[in-house]
Amino acid sequence: MTFATAKRFSIAEYHRLAELGFFEFDNRFELIRGEIIKKAKKTTFHSACNSLLLGELCLIMARSACVRGQEPIILPPDSEPEPDVVIARNRFDDYVSSHPLIADILLVIEVSDSTLDYDGRTKLSLYAESGIADYWIFNLVDIQLEMHSEPYQKQRGGFDYRVKRVVLPNEFVVIPGFPDLSLDLSAVFPAQMGE
Repeated sequence: MTFATAKRFSIAEYHRLAELGFFEFDNRFELIRGEIIKKAKKTTFHSACNSLLLGELCLIMARSACVRGQEPIILPPDSEPEPDVVIARNRFDDYVSSHPLIADILLVIEVSDSTLDYDGRTKLSLYAESGIADYWIFNLVDIQLEMHSEPYQKQRGGFDYRVKRVVLPNEFVVIPGFPDLSLDLSAVFPAQMGE
């Protein structure tokens, strides 16, 4: 009996496909554990929250760190996700030579409505396995921020975060690694969401 198997891609192969024009007319893809995944269409709430979040973080962080919006990060050997927001260490070349690597990443953020299950399972596990210390999900379904920290490997395999904290949209949160910098969530969650 013969079984079909899916082709898994390395990061180098994924980049080569892009160079050859495979994503020329639709660049809404990301590489997750060797699979090329088409990203979901964004709702207006997702776009509004993401824009507000980027604006606030750019103001708060100023030049303390690099704030990147919907840009790739490298998680060897076979993942190149494009989180909604990444806070990365400042680097002398401004990430011209490569996308941020694990050692560069201070915080990964996903804004989630239609992708909540995917971001809360698949991506959470990927980020934990990669050693991303802090992962936030702006949950637009329940209108709350879910802060995950302390990645670990489960006894029976798989990866998760030991600590999960839920923060409501009228509260403030401290930016990981920057104890003097805080984010007012009421400036991020679109006002109409609570209605």
